[in-house]
This record gives sequence, C-alpha cells and structure tokens, in this order.
Amino acid sequence: MKATLLSALLLLSPTLAFARENPESTTHRDQRMSWWREARFGMFVHWGLYSGLGGDWNGKKVSDRGGLEWIQQMVGADTYSYASQAVPKFTPKPGFAAEWASVAKQAGCKYVVFTTKHHEGFALHDSSVTNYDAGDLLQRDLVREITDALRKEGLRVGFYHSVIDWHHPQYDFTRSRQLPYPKHGREIAVTPRDHRRYVDFLHHEVDELVSNYGTVDVIWWDYSAQDFQGDQAWRAGELMDKVRGKQPQVIMNNRLFRIPEAGFSGMGTNAVTARMDPKYGDFVTPEQHIPDTGLGDADWETCMTMNTSWGFNRHDSKWKASQTLIRNLIDIASKGGNYLLNIGPTGDGSVPPESVERMAAIGNWMKTNGESIYGTTASPIGKPGFDGRITRRGDSHYLHVFARPDGGTLRVKLPGSKATLIADGSSLELTREGEEALVRLPETLPDADATVIRLD
Repeated sequence: MKATLLSALLLLSPTLAFARENPESTTHRDQRMSWWREARFGMFVHWGLYSGLGGDWNGKKVSDRGGLEWIQQMVGADTYSYASQAVPKFTPKPGFAAEWASVAKQAGCKYVVFTTKHHEGFALHDSSVTNYDAGDLLQRDLVREITDALRKEGLRVGFYHSVIDWHHPQYDFTRSRQLPYPKHGREIAVTPRDHRRYVDFLHHEVDELVSNYGTVDVIWWDYSAQDFQGDQAWRAGELMDKVRGKQPQVIMNNRLFRIPEAGFSGMGTNAVTARMDPKYGDFVTPEQHIPDTGLGDADWETCMTMNTSWGFNRHDSKWKASQTLIRNLIDIASKGGNYLLNIGPTGDGSVPPESVERMAAIGNWMKTNGESIYGTTASPIGKPGFDGRITRRGDSHYLHVFARPDGGTLRVKLPGSKATLIADGSSLELTREGEEALVRLPETLPDADATVIRLD
C-alpha cells in the first residue's frame, strides 16, 4: 500500500559522502561528457496532464502563446480543481512512445529528454510515495514505456524532473517570492507546511527514477530561484550525490541552483553566464535563445520550442520554419553548444504533424550533412565573413553557406588545400591568398537551407 509522504530521511551512504569530498578529475569528467559533446542534437518532450487540456480551461481558450504547460498557474487553479479537468483528458494511446522514438531517430537526434514530472506534480512513473501518478490513475508506468522505446531505437535517455511541486501539501511555496504557485492553491493553503517533508519526498521520487529504469544518461532539473535554491531549497548537493551513486555516468544540468558559479546571472531565461563550476552541474541551459558568441569553455545546451509552446497548445500556430530550425542547429554547433529541440505531444501522446514535418526536414538535412554537426567543435574564427557558420572536426573545417556571396567566392582565414561539396562529394576550386582560402562556389547552391563545404 502506498504512503502519501515519505516518513524518514534518506541518509547518505559512505560511498556518496566520499564522492562529495573527492572532486571528479578533469580526465574522468571529459570521458563522462564525451558522448554528449559529440551528440550536438537532442529532442525535448513536454508531456503531462496539461497536454490533454491543450490550452483550454472550462472549455475556453486560455492563450494562443506559449506557457500552457503552466496552465494550472495561469488560471490559478488549486490542485483538486485542476486534476478534475485535466486527468480525464490525459489518455495515452498504445504505442505513443514508439512514435516519439521514431520521430527523434529520423530527425538525427542522439538523445531524448522527457518530463517525468512537471510543476503540476503529476509523476509519469509508478511511484511508491504518491497516488498522483500514472501507476495509480492509469495503471501504467509511462516512464518505462518511454525508456524502453527510446533504447530500442538506440537513443540516450534523459529525465526532466521539476523540483517545484504545485500538488504536494508540504511543498512550501512561501519560501520564495520568485517561484510560481497557483493563486487559488495559495489562498486555500491555510495549514503550516513542513518543507523538509517535501524534500524527503522529492529525494525518494528521484531515487525511484534513477534506480528502476536502467541507465539514465541525463537528469534535467527544473528549477530554482535566486531567493530559494541549492542546499537550502532541495538539499541539492545530497540529491546530486545520490543520483551519481546510482548513475555514476549521468550528466546533470545546473538548475538546482541560481547563482553565477552555476551559470546564472539572474532569473531571466537569457540570464546565463560562461561560469560552470562542475560541483553545481555539468552544463548551462540558455532557454529559447542562442548566446551570441557561445559560452566560452562552459558546456551548454540551448533548449527551444518549434512554436512558442513547450506543452501542447492547439491554439499556437506560430511555427518556426524548418530552415530556421536547421540553421539554429548549425549556429549552436558553430559556437560549441547542443540543441535540445522540443515537441509537445497531445493528451494521447500523438506528436503534432507540424512537429513531425519539421523534425523530418532536419533529419533529411542531417542524412547528408551530419558529419558537419556530430562530434564537431566551435569555429576557431567565430562568425565568418560570409552568410553562414563554421564548425570544426580535427583538421577539417565545415563551411555552412546560407547564401551565395556576390561573385560566388568564399574567403575564409583558415588553413586548407582541398574543398569538397558535401552534397555530392565533388571538389571545388580552391586557391590561397596568404592566410586566406578562396573557395569558388557552384552557380547554384545545392541546398537552400545550408550548403556544406568541407575544407581539408
């Protein structure tokens, strides 16, 4: 029989305590991070009770813009009113997870990060410490269905897990003025809350996720505030050590914290820094934007939507063009980052056709040009003097040309004596003027999205 709250504090084992006292070596960290740095492209999935609502509340549209995964907070609903409308509309169809995995695989993604629990507090796995989960309400373990489907396609597995919780009765929202909480839920919360009991619960749910589903490659925490973060809010150091004790190879982001040492300069999604002390996480998380010049030596990953919404919103028609998404991927790789591109499935798990179409377009481009993205590093010269971007792999540089320059010749200050058109393997005329390589382009570029030339 399930308990609704965890009754005892989970103590650190001697092994985990030792891990905290002995920082990871640079060599070991580089080995652990190597697959992620080479991947460059992953798929994000926002899916929960909000997905069935699809942007509607009481049968009316809430907004045609993003943020509808926060619909409970947007309409101010307490958790019981919210669940009464949302739960009946969350109806995962058989085989939905295989559909997700296929979309990611065909797009050329190397990993998938999906929501195990969002701010609404509903867990997609079968948890022993709550009844507000897929196991109790649907008699299914959706996390297992998803992880099995991803691994079948050879994809790495990532868990997004919210550390704030609008459902749990002991989550003390009063500790922060910056973290959101639904208005009516706030009004009816009349009894004192013991946040320590919520943190125990949080740790136990996370322990279930990292213990029961095989290898977990990424943990994507979300999120903290400047006035409530880290050890004070989540016993963050202890939580990270517990995760690494079960999953020593795991890669974790920086959102258990909101301080400069962890890559944050404020609360805004643009408020990121190039500082990333590994004890606070492995990578910085700019959201919905690409840093102008990258983030220096810090590992980073831009997460971004295809329209304006993370969770499914049937009213949001502001879709980015496939060309824009392809060029975003190139731009990010040219600055040394990863691209985590989101889909928001419907309440039954179906991927919107607009997302399927765009992921397929990226996949078609990657089939020809993937060598210019996977395993590459940032351009050694920053933005080039032509309309495009540059990536590097060993002694090869990849020139991504967005538009043919006047005169049809590219000038780049890079070494090289051979230029190859990736689209068909043909050689292009290359001459040199001092430190500059001059590459003669064909009269018509073979790819309107981005034509790639390898300079060896």
